[in-house]
Amino acid sequence: MPKRLSAGLLLFRRSARGLEVLLAHPGGPFFAKKDRGAWSIPKGEPAEGESLLAAAHREFREETGFEAKGLELPLGQITQKGGKVVHAWAVRGDADPRTLRSNTFMLEWPPGSGKKREFPEVDRVGWFSLDEARKRVKEAQVPLLDALDALVKANAK
Repeated sequence: MPKRLSAGLLLFRRSARGLEVLLAHPGGPFFAKKDRGAWSIPKGEPAEGESLLAAAHREFREETGFEAKGLELPLGQITQKGGKVVHAWAVRGDADPRTLRSNTFMLEWPPGSGKKREFPEVDRVGWFSLDEARKRVKEAQVPLLDALDALVKANAK
């Protein structure tokens, strides 16, 4: 079985509070009451023939409604608990979480009811300091935050 691949963008900015990253909270009923360890960088699977970087930009746009324009800084790749390999890039930029526009998905809910409901793929986004982001993001994605931190510190010298 081929490995499942995903590609994502980590938007970052400098503010009065220091370095901040934009994280996405998954929509739908399974994550409605989960917070710590549930957030993620906006990401998704590439379409056939699509480059990982192009997929990262498309998924970011589809999940948030925002455009990430600027130099893409490679953060490397991680493997999540389920085996999915996530490739990520950081892009410096800004976005207003109040203007989130996520794509949606259909799900039978409640299970076994035969009723389909529509849910946003991302129900909210937020800006977090790296320390707070490390607490909120899926544990497997923490190395991506560490990679951004190292890049920013290296470029500050």
